Amino acid sequence: MNRCLQLATLGMGSVAPNPMVGALLVHQDRIIGEGYHKKYGEAHAEPNCIASVNEEDKDLISRSTLYVSLEPCVHFGKTPPCVDLILRHQIPNVIIGCRDPFEDVNGRGIEKLKNAGVEVEVGILERDCKELNKRFFTFHQKHRPYIILKWAQAANRMIGSKNGKRVLITNEFTTRIVHKWRSEESAILIGTNTALMDDPELTTRLWEGNNPVRLVIDMNLRLPSTLKIFNAKAKTIVFNKIKHEEKNTILFYKISDQGSLVHQVIHALYDLKIQTVIVEGGARLLQSFIDEGIWDEARIITNGDLLIENGVEAPELPSGTKIAERQLLSDKIEIFKS
Repeated sequence: MNRCLQLATLGMGSVAPNPMVGALLVHQDRIIGEGYHKKYGEAHAEPNCIASVNEEDKDLISRSTLYVSLEPCVHFGKTPPCVDLILRHQIPNVIIGCRDPFEDVNGRGIEKLKNAGVEVEVGILERDCKELNKRFFTFHQKHRPYIILKWAQAANRMIGSKNGKRVLITNEFTTRIVHKWRSEESAILIGTNTALMDDPELTTRLWEGNNPVRLVIDMNLRLPSTLKIFNAKAKTIVFNKIKHEEKNTILFYKISDQGSLVHQVIHALYDLKIQTVIVEGGARLLQSFIDEGIWDEARIITNGDLLIENGVEAPELPSGTKIAERQLLSDKIEIFKS
């Protein structure tokens, strides 16, 4: 199952909104096939695993055990049901990491396998399997995206200058890691002031991988079209209270200005089937997610060599459990879980 998880991670950034899944076929302690879900809309882990079996081992498939990190699907989506493929190949034993929370599966794949006489075992490295697909589980169980808060701060906890001048806080190595993070998530969110003052592009130009969907809150549509987030390098969604309209790579998505802005945005993202979001600023937007208690992970980068005078204070994170820390030259990266 550990090997299944290793394989599954190779699909990170390419399979959403599907989960990352890895699979192995084992005959008498020998791996005869392995595969993972490589890209959304393409074959799942199980068919890739079966297809990888060498010709001389094909007759062993019906006498092997299939290990898979997530319950095999039983419904028609972009691809046919994996359960039907397992039954067609007469695989007698299936060992599953954890159940699939998606309502069209959620135990039905396990039930169909058992009803067909397949020996099924569920719950192997279950916690690890769920952690791997924490984005997928959050989306389907909490009906909202997995929320990652991210900011960079100086040693005196300032994240920017009040004079409107952009300050580069992270070093070049940490900046590349930030671009890697972007490639792993579905979308990235900023507010109006960050878009105006920093004019970020929010792409993965320093790391190979997919660009996230760029999200910006601009309730009164006052951002000029010349900003980098409106270029054609990635899709951009503008949350506003004025219009709902799509033009080329830009979607103007109308939300209400009544009640909690965070909740309005979260509901819109769920409707848009955006499974995970990095909230990248500014301080007020980040603090609003913290105050509403709607966040799953916080990634804070502190440049210990930098002080910003007359700066904008970083958000306050009153609770959370530190799960990782790393030092990269001047920068300390800390990751917290809600």
